[in-house]
Parts: sequence; C-alpha cells; structure tokens
Amino acid sequence: MSIGDQLKLALRHHPAAVTIITAPGPVGLTVSSFGSVSMRPPLVGFWIGTSASAFDALTTATRFAVHLLHADHTDLADLFARTKADRFGGVTRWESDVDGVPHLLDAPVRLRCRTAHRVSIGDHVGVIGEPLDIEHHAETQPLLRFQGRYTSVA
Repeated sequence: MSIGDQLKLALRHHPAAVTIITAPGPVGLTVSSFGSVSMRPPLVGFWIGTSASAFDALTTATRFAVHLLHADHTDLADLFARTKADRFGGVTRWESDVDGVPHLLDAPVRLRCRTAHRVSIGDHVGVIGEPLDIEHHAETQPLLRFQGRYTSVA
C-alpha cells in the first residue's frame, strides 16, 4: 500500500465538517477541508484538488461563499459532491448576491468571503478568504464526515 493510500486510510479517523463552497457561475462543490486560518486578520480557507470539476471557477473567483451544513443535509452534500450534477437545479434553494455568488438558502451558517490569497501545493490549491459578512440562521448539529460516512456530534 502506498503512503498516499495509507494517508487516506488514516484520515478516515479524523472527523471533518462538511461544507459547500459556491462562487459565481453558479458553481459549487462539497468540501471537508474548510477551516479557520487566522483571527487577526480574520481569514478562512479551503483546499481544492486540481482534478475537481469546479477547480477553475473556485480558484479564480474573487468572491465565494462557505455554507456550513446541518446534519440533515446529506442529500445536499451528495448533490454538490457528484461530478456533472445539476447542483443548482430543482431541489437546491438558492439565490445570488450582488457579486453573483450563490447563497444556499437552507444552510444554517453562511460566510460571504473575498478571496485574499491562493496557495498551490502538490495536487491542491488552498483558497484563503476574508469574511465580509456571516449569517447564522439557527443553532444546529453540524454535518460531519467520519470513516467514509456522514455523521453528527450527537
């Protein structure tokens, strides 16, 4: 087993929050690599693989939104994870902001961000953003990914 395969197996033991990143297009993608980068200045970031269907759009966008998902949003997470899916079609409730960034209306927390930095490492690019505003719609149980399955903190 290669070290890369061993790493994938090891990381299955690390629970990660499931988020959806959106940008003008509309384009969006499910990621579990979102996190806080800095508090001073406030910065957040996510990593995206160079083979991802939304790679070009998400790595060149000047604005993006991060949607933290509720534990019941497994269908939405699956939809935005599927290649060639109609992510903004029938079942997705969304609207664009003034910059053309899609906002998912069912997400309990949304961060609207300005792209501040991009970092290319290996087969991924890190996109670092400055939050411009944050909306909390409800206190909820987050959707997590652990052992290759969705779960929550309950």
